[in-house]
Amino acid sequence: MKEPVPKLIATDLDGTLLNDEQQTSLRDYKTLRLLGDMDITRVIATGRSTYSFHKVIPEDFPIDFLVFSSGAGIYDWKTKKILHSYYINSKLVNDLVRRLIELEADFMVHEIIPDNHKFVYHKSSHSNPDFERRLQLYSDHAEPLDLSTENFNHACQILIVISGELDFMQKVSDEFPDTKIIRATSPLDKQTVWMEIFPHTVSKGKGVAWICDHLGIDHNKTLSIGNDYNDLDLLRYAKTSYVVSNSPAELKAMHPVVTDNNHSAFTEAVAKHVPGIFEA
Repeated sequence: MKEPVPKLIATDLDGTLLNDEQQTSLRDYKTLRLLGDMDITRVIATGRSTYSFHKVIPEDFPIDFLVFSSGAGIYDWKTKKILHSYYINSKLVNDLVRRLIELEADFMVHEIIPDNHKFVYHKSSHSNPDFERRLQLYSDHAEPLDLSTENFNHACQILIVISGELDFMQKVSDEFPDTKIIRATSPLDKQTVWMEIFPHTVSKGKGVAWICDHLGIDHNKTLSIGNDYNDLDLLRYAKTSYVVSNSPAELKAMHPVVTDNNHSAFTEAVAKHVPGIFEA
C-alpha cells in the first residue's frame, strides 16, 4: 500500500537544514516554498532559542511553525506569536542547582521564555573550553550565579556542558524523575556533549505532536528529518523519519539515511514522499 503524502514535515536546523556555513541551500529553500504551495505544514524543530534562531533565519523564511529550545516553546512563524511554552518550577530549579554544584558541574540556568537566551551560570574548577566558548558568545546575557542572592525563579532549562563521563546524565535523571534530560552535541566545537534539563513534558517530538493536535493533522501523515541525539523523540514521533549522513553512527543504525547537510538532504528526504518535489 502506498504511503500517504505527508501533511506536516518537520526538520532539525543545525546540521540538517543548515549547511556547515549556517546557510540553507537554494534547492532546500525552493522545496520549502513548494511545500507551502501544496498546503503541507512546514516545521523547524531546533534546540535554539527564538533569539538564536533569528540570528541565522530571516523573518520571511518559508516555514509555518517553529518548535524551539528543544520543544520548550512553540512559535507561530506567520503571526510571530508564541503559542505554548513550558518551564521548570522554582523549587525544582533550586534543588537541581544545589545538586549540580555538589556534583561540580558547569551549568547555565536559563530564564523562562521568551527571555531564555539570558542565564546565570556556575563554573567549577575543571577545564571546560566549550563552556567558556558559550559564555563568551552570550557574554551580554550571562551573569555568574550567586547563591547568597539568587531567588531561584522558574527556568526554561538548565544546560550542562559535560567535560567528563556521560554517566553523569544517568545520575541526574535517576535523582530527578520529573525532568527530561536531552542530550545534544555542542554546535560550537561539534563534539562536546551538552546535557539539557527540561520539564518532563518537553521534547521536539512532543512539540510537533502539539502542532498536529492544534491543526488536526493525523500523526500517520508526518515526516521528520534530523541529525543528532536531541532529535530522537522527533524521529520516533513522525510516521516516517530520516537522518542525514553526518549524523552519529548510532542514529544512522536506527533510521534511513539521506545525504549530508551540505548537499540538500532535506529535499532528498522530502522528494521520496511528495510528488512534484525533485532532487537537485
